[in-house]
Amino acid sequence: MSDESSAEGGVDRAELQELRASHSGRDQVVETLGDAAAEGRLTAGELDERVERALGARTLGELAALTRDLPEQGATPGLPSTDVVRIEKRFGTAEWVGTWLVPRRMEIRLTVGNAKLDFTNAVITHDQLSIDVDLGIGGDLTLITKPGIVVEANDVTVRSMAEINVRPAQQDPDSPVALRVEVTGQLRGGNLLVRYPKGIR
Repeated sequence: MSDESSAEGGVDRAELQELRASHSGRDQVVETLGDAAAEGRLTAGELDERVERALGARTLGELAALTRDLPEQGATPGLPSTDVVRIEKRFGTAEWVGTWLVPRRMEIRLTVGNAKLDFTNAVITHDQLSIDVDLGIGGDLTLITKPGIVVEANDVTVRSMAEINVRPAQQDPDSPVALRVEVTGQLRGGNLLVRYPKGIR
């Protein structure tokens, strides 16, 4: 995730680089630069210059430029890889909206509470997301997807008055799939809704 037109995991690199840098992202780059100087890859002058630029960086693109010529760089600074996210909600609402990093796996437990995962502007770095759900009575989960994201919920156990409602149109078999979401678990009175944002059919 050429810089202006390529995409990684369904996210345009140019858009990703415009995201605001965090303190942890700046610290990560400074540490990487220090290691590179210790290995003799950067002179003392280069180190001082790059550290100063890192501490004043505003975007992820500015940070990435400081380590682009160094070997074995990991994930984009400020967007660390995430493996498992757990959401447990009783009485209330949890919303993942805007720009957020999609993990490899999510475990969602809801009882008389709602959760919404909006993938419209999410940062996708993996091609598959596994979601294990346990939705008790009154626990509703909504997934807002977009073309290129396919949701499979065939292995979800539905009990009581629970429902699964997948509204997106069938994915064109010739269209690229940026993310495949596999939902498993059980609905014990809660509902699972999958839909596109308003205005997209």
